[in-house]
Amino acid sequence: MNVNLTLALVALAVLVLVGIAVQGAIAARRAVPRRQRTEDGPRLEPAMGALAPAPPADDAAAAGSTLNFVEARNAAARRLPRVDALIDAIATIAVDAPVTAEQALQHLPGSRRAGTKPFYIEGLNAETGVWEPLLPGAAYGEFQAGVQLANRSGPLNEIEFSEFVQKVEAFSQGIGGTADLPDMLEVVARGRELDAFASQHDAQLVAMLRANSVAWSVGYVQQCAGRHGFVPGSVPGRLVLPGAEEGAPPVLVLSFDAQAALADDPGQAAVREISLGLDVAQTEETAEPFAAWHGAARALAEDLDAAIVDDQGPPFTLHAFSAIHAELGRLYHALASRDLAAGTPGARRLFS
Repeated sequence: MNVNLTLALVALAVLVLVGIAVQGAIAARRAVPRRQRTEDGPRLEPAMGALAPAPPADDAAAAGSTLNFVEARNAAARRLPRVDALIDAIATIAVDAPVTAEQALQHLPGSRRAGTKPFYIEGLNAETGVWEPLLPGAAYGEFQAGVQLANRSGPLNEIEFSEFVQKVEAFSQGIGGTADLPDMLEVVARGRELDAFASQHDAQLVAMLRANSVAWSVGYVQQCAGRHGFVPGSVPGRLVLPGAEEGAPPVLVLSFDAQAALADDPGQAAVREISLGLDVAQTEETAEPFAAWHGAARALAEDLDAAIVDDQGPPFTLHAFSAIHAELGRLYHALASRDLAAGTPGARRLFS
């Protein structure tokens, strides 16, 4: 019995010592930094109710950082204007070896306009094979520059095209490339044709709200407009109804006397008339901007005790609104048939 008891006590002591050692090992492992722990092999973490290998912590973090960087670059590329063969004259620039974005950006011209026409330079990403605006961290195996053929200032003319050519050649020389330029006469002719189309299909709707009795204070106008989703614009006397898409132009613009907006006491400055504008080409048809324009005009007129009139003075009747709505349907169809549907980047650029 004594021998058995002694053996049992010895075995118990051994188990206790083993337990202490295991507990110490677990505690020590928890204290080891993640970088060192990943060298021992993959960790197992729960995934959808089962055990699945998880990537090493630092690799996962690096992958996440890379993914976030790529997503940020892609988001930035989506927000920037793009060269578009529908509305741009395009020059290509060949290079012997990929050029980094940082090198290319150093040689961009100070002004991205040729006269009244904007122009853009893109690169063919050497890794992804995708055309994109020049973004830091990338290298490009080819470049293209586009100058807009027309906008609300009119068609591209010979002087503006010559300025574009000078800037493209200077950029090409700076990066050691060779530019292939389009024919000037053909480009100018395309610009005139596009301008003629745009002139026939441009629409900016304006409704005037005029006080029926007492004038309004600036503060009161802002308060009423704010109840219907308007927010302050970038200039005094301007409120805008933002679009649903980030970075998109406003759906509606409400304007009044800038001098009244700049008054020392906006609560006392008098306003008797405000305008409510809709730039048709800037917002896609599915967003129903006309309904927003019509609805905002009626709601504000009721809140402000105002009459809705056109910019020439006659009242806007329900029949007039209906006629405009029908005409807009034909306009939307014409724009879409030219692949310049309202709200697309090309339409926004052309009608600007």
